[in-house]
Amino acid sequence: MTLKQALIGTIALAATALGAAPVDQLVGYGAGTTGGGSGSGTTVTSCSQLEAALKNGGVIRVNGMLNGCDILRPISNTSILGVGSNSGMVNGGLRLRQVSNVIIRNMKFDRAPPKGDALALDEATQVWIDHCEFKTVGLTGGKDDYDGLLDITHASDMVTVSWNKFYDHWKGSLVGHSDSNAGEDTGHLRITYHHNEFSNINSRTPSVRFGTAHVYSSCYTNIPTSGINSRMGAQVLVEHTHFSNVKRAIITNLDSKEDGYAVERNNVFDSSTIEITQQGNLSPPYSYTTDPASQACSIVRSSAGVGVVG
Repeated sequence: MTLKQALIGTIALAATALGAAPVDQLVGYGAGTTGGGSGSGTTVTSCSQLEAALKNGGVIRVNGMLNGCDILRPISNTSILGVGSNSGMVNGGLRLRQVSNVIIRNMKFDRAPPKGDALALDEATQVWIDHCEFKTVGLTGGKDDYDGLLDITHASDMVTVSWNKFYDHWKGSLVGHSDSNAGEDTGHLRITYHHNEFSNINSRTPSVRFGTAHVYSSCYTNIPTSGINSRMGAQVLVEHTHFSNVKRAIITNLDSKEDGYAVERNNVFDSSTIEITQQGNLSPPYSYTTDPASQACSIVRSSAGVGVVG
């Protein structure tokens, strides 16, 4: 074991000790995702190398910040893993279209190309997005200058989004792209969001149409327009989460022609409001470990994002 590996392991162990929830475990709707399997795989250091590796799948390790890759498309049975604490894509992104069994971990996404998402799921199933960081340039310019940080659409399903940091952006995470897409989306879009941080994001953290979203033990700060937005009959459960300075932290009657449903329990609302017009009934079909809302921000800030898991 190298010194660097030992240090990363020590950080992960320390992060686990902060709370009850394991920092390096796949739980939720995306459970069972194996990606490209085990093994050292292929290490890439350029956009051209990454594009070539994505055609073959398996385990792909990204070393360094790759600049200007545009939007690249993985195939099924792929793991894309950042190396260390400063690897990922700047001015580029990934689109998971009609694929299954994909893992994205320890990757930084800093500005997608204009009108593109940093990470987009489109008819994608069995996906785990873990210990990544997503950002752009902050709440400056127009809200449509950049698209979403993480958008999950077109009947994508069985997804876990865990231990990530989302910050400095207009539109965070859209689930279900249109009010008119019930025929495709209903019965799909089942997503677990846990131990994530959303900071200085204008809205969509997430915004959910038709689907099912379980949000727990997460940290929300400085969200000026809307936080968790349940729309078009979506079922959302929000628990053990801390909200600070979040307008409409949980809302069910915004932006769409039909309200959504929400259940909130054991949350902390500090200078934050909620507007729940329809009580939901979501009971997740899996076991999971929560950390209390009072500790969620300190745990997430220490243990989420890149450089925690190797």
